[in-house]
Amino acid sequence: MRKKKFFAIAAVMLLVLATLAGCTTGGTNEENTGENNGGETSTGPTIGVVLPTKDEPRWVQDETRFKEALADTDYSVEILFSQGSSAKEKENVESLLTKGIKVLIICPQDGEAAAAAAEAAKAEGVTVIAYDRLITGTDAVDYYVTFDSVAVGEAQGQYLIDKATGTGNPLYLYAGAASDNNSFLFFEGAWKVLQPKIADGTFVIKNSSEAVALQDKQELTRDEMSKIISQITTNWDFNEAKNKAEANLTSVGATDKGDVFILAPNDGTARSIADVFAADSDITSYVITGQDAEKASVQYIIDGKQSMTVFKDVRTLVKDSIAMAVSVLEGKTPETTGSYNNNVKDVPAKQTEVIVVDKENVQEALIDSGYYDASEFTGL
Repeated sequence: MRKKKFFAIAAVMLLVLATLAGCTTGGTNEENTGENNGGETSTGPTIGVVLPTKDEPRWVQDETRFKEALADTDYSVEILFSQGSSAKEKENVESLLTKGIKVLIICPQDGEAAAAAAEAAKAEGVTVIAYDRLITGTDAVDYYVTFDSVAVGEAQGQYLIDKATGTGNPLYLYAGAASDNNSFLFFEGAWKVLQPKIADGTFVIKNSSEAVALQDKQELTRDEMSKIISQITTNWDFNEAKNKAEANLTSVGATDKGDVFILAPNDGTARSIADVFAADSDITSYVITGQDAEKASVQYIIDGKQSMTVFKDVRTLVKDSIAMAVSVLEGKTPETTGSYNNNVKDVPAKQTEVIVVDKENVQEALIDSGYYDASEFTGL
């Protein structure tokens, strides 16, 4: 009897333990805060995407395009945002690595600081694709998908030239963040086309003593560009752009205003700067550049408050980056069209073309192409 009783108790205990074990195997100890799309599997995402911030319309657009591009694929993806923090960016990458990603697509908040995140991914055998902004100072970057950033700057500069007549036109220069390699490429392109027109007196620089000191030199070194950008940087921040524009207009006289020309690095800063110039009674008119074709800036263009934007079709950029990731996952060599030196290596790159959009072609370029719906704007 004692043996029977013992075995009966043991059997009950084993059954209880088995039941408890079954209850825990399907659970999770960590809430997934990223975005998962595509053919998600139980093993976690195949592709990890890290974008700079959700606070700028451009990157929210990119998130949407990634979701659309991967919706019908066999690959799973998780999209995380770094919210302007390189430390958060590294945390995001480490989180994706623990989930077993095979390819990392990352748009760095700070190109140099992102090297550590790229190296951590590379150490795990993950292929690293720099997206839109180059990661610098490391050999851990495998590929780079980008718009031709120099061409963006050239398009902005040429637009200002095409709208200018006579000589002595006041020119105000603004740039992106000094921590972003693209800021240098944009400025390089713009300076290349603007400098001859500065040298011949078509334009007169009003807000950078460093640029004035170098106005006779068409090709600038990185250090020379850095000196100029340190005076005109907006850090891609709308408020900083607004404050800098206000300070610039406060420091000059009425003779430095009138019909002015403004090199603004992107749409968000362009709107902030345009509002400041529009509010100054000594400004008769202004021509201002931008890029990214953000919805708010498209409306500004329609309303005559922003002159142009450089349209970088995110659909194409996302498509190129996904095609590159899929090639890697299938064991193929991705298609590239050039390379960019990141101070350590020449990174193979796929470049995407850009389009200048202003009031004359906004309907054709952005509405008829299906990028936006006409119902999202007024005054078309």
